Amino acid sequence: MKTYKYKVQGVDYEVEITEVEGKIAKVNVNGIPFEIEMQKPINAAKHPALAATRRTASAAPVETPVAAAPAAAAPAPAKPAAQPAAAASGNALKAPLPGTITSVNVKVGDTVAVGQVVLVLEAMKMQNNIEAEQAGTVTAINVNPGDAVMEGSVLLTIG
Repeated sequence: MKTYKYKVQGVDYEVEITEVEGKIAKVNVNGIPFEIEMQKPINAAKHPALAATRRTASAAPVETPVAAAPAAAAPAPAKPAAQPAAAASGNALKAPLPGTITSVNVKVGDTVAVGQVVLVLEAMKMQNNIEAEQAGTVTAINVNPGDAVMEGSVLLTIG
């Protein structure tokens, strides 16, 4: 795998190419997987390292950056999560729309009730209260205030 760092309109992106098959490339942009279509296939004979990226997750470095990858993602600067998602068990609370986290109102281990505001997401200059969809205990928090998130991103997990 080869990782590239891009800045598009002031937003940092980390693009990791995991697989290339003809004109289709599988990439991770700030940890979010995308399948993109390139304008033309990369010539494997010209780039011998490319052959290792075909149908394998443990790919060798690709020498040519895929410029289309950053355009496929909404702004989502890479920041460390408050708690790794892999360590969490329970139901994920996902972002209903893209935006920026302005506050996180709970901590890991807190007990929440259905409808309790657990964090605030700013989108289009409006503050959106994100409420717990189920009662339980917060097992993981995957965002911090100031993080930009995309629709469907896991914000926290309630077990």
